[in-house]
Amino acid sequence: MTLAAGVGYALLALGPSLSLFFTLISKKPFLILTLLTSSLIWLVSLIVLSAIWRGFLPLGSKQWAFGLLIITSVSFQEGLRLLFWKIYKRLEDILDAFADRVSKPRLFVTDKMQIALAGGLGHGVAHAVFFSLSLLTPAFGPATFYVDRCAQVPFFLISAIISLGFVTIHTFSMVIAFNGYAKGKKTDLILVPVIHMVASLVTLINLLPQGCLIGVPLVYFLVIFTVFHCGKVAYEQLSDNSNRLPDR
Repeated sequence: MTLAAGVGYALLALGPSLSLFFTLISKKPFLILTLLTSSLIWLVSLIVLSAIWRGFLPLGSKQWAFGLLIITSVSFQEGLRLLFWKIYKRLEDILDAFADRVSKPRLFVTDKMQIALAGGLGHGVAHAVFFSLSLLTPAFGPATFYVDRCAQVPFFLISAIISLGFVTIHTFSMVIAFNGYAKGKKTDLILVPVIHMVASLVTLINLLPQGCLIGVPLVYFLVIFTVFHCGKVAYEQLSDNSNRLPDR
């Protein structure tokens, strides 16, 4: 039963990501490369931040210290998101120039959205592997684990649910961010880091007694908002693109 539980927790955290990978990302090598690059950048950010914060450990049980850690981490990662965009933009220019030389069509708007989706998925998967899957080894043992602050739900289940939420936020936020960078839309440029920051700070509520009953629903409120706004952005991009196409 514990083996089934451990596998279930892992699939809960990464199941939708695996489905997206095999149905979309795996069919195009460039998308796989984008996903791996995004994951690597996110992991490098963790290494750099851990090296910086190593001198301040242990933090103890002070929530303000955890809040400061989250604020610095999210700010640094959002800076890396901009760097990731600039790297992608240079590659896009190179690919478009090559397409012009060989008389092939440039990247379509759907191709650009898929690249953004792959970049966001790489960020989200790395987050889930580090913050959820790395904790699941004891879940395959003879028992489960509860914490006093949320005694109603197993710790591993809460971890998997929160990881799924952040995977979703990271995946679709990248599409919103790429659109904001490309079009200079200040709303999207501000919205993405705000969602990331708020969702991360909301997890601190889980440190309070019965906090998971409030913190987890708040995270998923942000998940739903992110998905709907991403859908709105994608619809606007496709509509604008179709309006630019010449009538046959």
